Amino acid sequence: MTANFVAINSSKANFDEIYAMEDPRDYFSVLGALDYMIPDVAAPVVRQLLEARTRRYPAREARVLDVGSSYGINAALHRFPLTFTVLRRRYTHHEIAALSSEELYRLDRNYYASWPDVGIARFVGLDVSAPALKYAKRVGLIEHGIAANLEESPLCPEDVEALGNVGVILSTGSVGYVTARTYETILDALPTPAPWIISFVLRMFPYDSLAAAFAEHGLVTERLASAVFVQRRFRDLAEFECSLAQLADRGIDTSAFESDGLLRAELYVSRPRSDVQAESLESIVTICSGRNRPIGTRYVRVGAHGSRVTLEL
Repeated sequence: MTANFVAINSSKANFDEIYAMEDPRDYFSVLGALDYMIPDVAAPVVRQLLEARTRRYPAREARVLDVGSSYGINAALHRFPLTFTVLRRRYTHHEIAALSSEELYRLDRNYYASWPDVGIARFVGLDVSAPALKYAKRVGLIEHGIAANLEESPLCPEDVEALGNVGVILSTGSVGYVTARTYETILDALPTPAPWIISFVLRMFPYDSLAAAFAEHGLVTERLASAVFVQRRFRDLAEFECSLAQLADRGIDTSAFESDGLLRAELYVSRPRSDVQAESLESIVTICSGRNRPIGTRYVRVGAHGSRVTLEL
């Protein structure tokens, strides 16, 4: 990890312990208490991008490598009609808390198998946590788990083989813990054609070095300028003040963003130049936050021929 990323990470709360458990109960308890929502807000965007890639390459399998996959949450939210909020309620329920990990494995495998698989992609997980990957594999969320620190070690032959059909590389929070070194190791192992790389990156982390590494592999990086994405609340005052200081050092205005108490991420997507020229990122991704939330009576304009204002309950 670069010295710059180490310094930035020192300002953030450390949650290493919740990724070392045999099941995700502590993960949902700790992060859920901080209104962790990036998997939920990322899911519809990832879906739009996967659909765009399928339109572009209908004959290619949409297999996703989830970098920093932990317990397979992104796979669960893509493949099944579930949300992080729904899963949090399940895993923090007091009856679930009383189970052994082995009992939870058995129930979770049946739980996920009971949902219709509505996704268009299969997932391979990459994480430094072998227990988290073991859980995700045992309950059927991922096809293969790569337990490795690619900042320091190469891929083993078995893991290289598992990457054979990967067409998309996804991260919803690992950039900053991993650098261009991890991605270069992955890209060197992938067969052609080049994959699409989807990264949700906290605004405190510079993305220049990764974009430059991707360019060497023939990929053009776009940033979605029209939206930022909430990750979670700050854990405490120290994390809040240190994170704002890091953002200020980068010349980033936090007014109405992190200053409101919520960590924000930006979306970067890297694709072959021909794909970018065929369809821009802004034309693929549509953001409409909160549109479908129940908010009570509201005024709406209706009518196909002419229009009138009415109240919708």
